[in-house]
Amino acid sequence: MNFQKNFLWGSASAAYQIEGAANIDGKGPSIWDIYSNIPGNTFKNTTGEVAIDFYHKYEEDISLMKEMGLKAYRFSVSWPRILPKGKGEINPKGIEFYHKVIDKLIENNIEPILTIYHWDLPQALQDEYGGWESRKIIEDFTNYCKILYKEYGNKVKYWVSLNEQNIFTSLGYLLKLHPPKKSNMQTFINVNHIANLANAKAIEEFRKHVPNGLIGPSFAYGPTYAKSAHPKDVLAMENAQEINNFLWLDVYARGEYSPLTINLLKSIGITINFQDGDKELLKKGIPDFMGVNYYSTATYRHITRKVANEINNQKGNTVQSDVKELLTDKLFVPAKNEFVRLTDWNWVIDPDGLRIALRRITSRYNLPILITENGLGAYDTLEDGKVHDDYRIEYLKEHITAIKDSINDGCNVLGYCTWSFQDLFSWLNGYSKRYGFVFVDRDEESQKELKRYKKDSFYWYKKIINSNGEDL
Repeated sequence: MNFQKNFLWGSASAAYQIEGAANIDGKGPSIWDIYSNIPGNTFKNTTGEVAIDFYHKYEEDISLMKEMGLKAYRFSVSWPRILPKGKGEINPKGIEFYHKVIDKLIENNIEPILTIYHWDLPQALQDEYGGWESRKIIEDFTNYCKILYKEYGNKVKYWVSLNEQNIFTSLGYLLKLHPPKKSNMQTFINVNHIANLANAKAIEEFRKHVPNGLIGPSFAYGPTYAKSAHPKDVLAMENAQEINNFLWLDVYARGEYSPLTINLLKSIGITINFQDGDKELLKKGIPDFMGVNYYSTATYRHITRKVANEINNQKGNTVQSDVKELLTDKLFVPAKNEFVRLTDWNWVIDPDGLRIALRRITSRYNLPILITENGLGAYDTLEDGKVHDDYRIEYLKEHITAIKDSINDGCNVLGYCTWSFQDLFSWLNGYSKRYGFVFVDRDEESQKELKRYKKDSFYWYKKIINSNGEDL
């Protein structure tokens, strides 16, 4: 089988990583505006205050998307650009900006895929009640969603509710790498449960306002492997799969937590704070598709078989967590996989892992899948206006082949959005970790002229789209 005729060959981005314009046209501060301005939180103290200035250069970038033949573009809306204080008064210039972006995409035959939340929580809500730590956020997030549904629901068919809930909760409340920079397992589980409820409520409301649209969360899926066939390693892998994957996927796709997950958490002293109506609400949040952000797999072993310092530290330009132990170490610990390659940031390169991820989702949930992110972060070099990124082409080629194999296995894959179309601000890594088809000429020290250059991968992906995945 080949890719379906209407397969969404796309690319993706996030508002804080590309837009810039952090303090103009009525936008309020997000938690990332504040966090990235605290020295030591990001590589070389870089911020998204200017980013790659998509706010002013969106027409230029969309013109490049049209030249490539892009079929879809996934972008996120900045909550504080719509609601500067997170609730209350709406910012009309924020509303207008996203209308212009969506209209320009549609004008160029590019399907807009709108992500409602990609980590830039309004700082006002963090200050008022602790953001995701309070159930008050469910109402505020729902009201924000309804504004977007009413404004853009007649233009946008595909919606992503929460981007990588597992990442913003774990890095924010376990590993101290994202705001609010905490490390407490019970707080992490509490926050995650509230986010699950907010996601379900957002989907419930979506059905009322955008009846012809499709919505789903975007999950950062890292399939689990066992270090060996030793039964204790296999059990450790099973435990990791429950805590690191099914803790989210089961709630999304089935509207309930797995009893195994609940009991594993209890075994390390952690409980889920159910209140009246929670279980009923979760059942109302079953998505139309599962969004998958795939970058790598993870290998685990039992703690009694732990090898000290087995996992390599990140070698790229980044900020690292100072958290040395987690409660889950009693259930599983990371292990090195000698059968895979590594990126410049020591992320595992495992194309077969994407096929495994798609098969596991299909087998367990039988939902359509939209690959909402996949890409290679690397050091790119601009020479005479050109970037020769054969390494990125090879990476994407292998992963597209894995998608095609998974379709032949029986998986229903709606589309493939690479991360990312343009180079962008990479959260903890500044601007040196580049993902895009388009090189943006800036670095941590200077924004320069933010000039755009098409990389070799730009022309390669254009051929992929033109041939509907046949000309690899």
